[in-house]
Amino acid sequence: MAFGFFRNIIDRFAGKAVDWDELEEMLIRSDIGVPMTLQIVSDLQKRSDQVTAREIVEVTRQHIESIFPASNLRLRPLPNRPKVVLIVGVNGTGKTTSAAKLAYLLKKERHTSMLAAADTFRAAAIEQLKIWAERIGVEIVTGEYNADPAALCYDAYSAAYRRNLEFLICDTAGRLHTKSNLMQELGKVVRTLKKHDEDAPHECLLVVDATTGSNALVQAKEFKQAVGLTGLIVTKLDGSGKGGIAVAIQNELGLAPRFIGTGERLEDFAYFDRDEFVEKLL
Repeated sequence: MAFGFFRNIIDRFAGKAVDWDELEEMLIRSDIGVPMTLQIVSDLQKRSDQVTAREIVEVTRQHIESIFPASNLRLRPLPNRPKVVLIVGVNGTGKTTSAAKLAYLLKKERHTSMLAAADTFRAAAIEQLKIWAERIGVEIVTGEYNADPAALCYDAYSAAYRRNLEFLICDTAGRLHTKSNLMQELGKVVRTLKKHDEDAPHECLLVVDATTGSNALVQAKEFKQAVGLTGLIVTKLDGSGKGGIAVAIQNELGLAPRFIGTGERLEDFAYFDRDEFVEKLL
């Protein structure tokens, strides 16, 4: 995981007077969002007209660090019932793979889990999750193509409860945040799970692609309004993903990254670490 976008600031402004308009444009292009950009520029301008490139980076670091939680709590099981983790997001962000990677991470931590293939609209997603489950060695509940995802999640909870499993990870279909009928269907999944446990889903994680930029902020707003969110899984940080969009979502919506995906392998998935993330972002 290496973003290094802000190294461009040092290269651009080292030994030169700061062009505030250019700096503002560079910060906005990093995907950290307009509000955060304006805060940083305002802070710098109050200090001096002759700030150095290193000072720009340091002030930016301070602002970003200040909005993220200092620690990221690990997922912990509940007493006597499964903890439900609902994975949501638009198409192509890596939801199915992230669900499998999460199950793998929990298994490494000696937790038991079950996968629910509730993306019943994409037949390949069911098969893909089956393959992952077999590789990882975890149980999975599947249904027919085009089956009711809410009913499948309901049945999966029953199965996880009977087997005394600690986690139920529900992979849902990718849906455009602008399609109200699909978002309402996701709401039905949430309501159905609550028939088992009024606190379920205990975690609702939005998978965002770090390469999509500001559009991910729009997605987060819509999903948060539709089903409530407890955090993010930020994927594709191994490629062109800048990572700045996680800053914008945290700053504007109060949704922190919980996990990051940095590659295609099962091992390329980890809990979000603020200090490591900011260091590599800058």
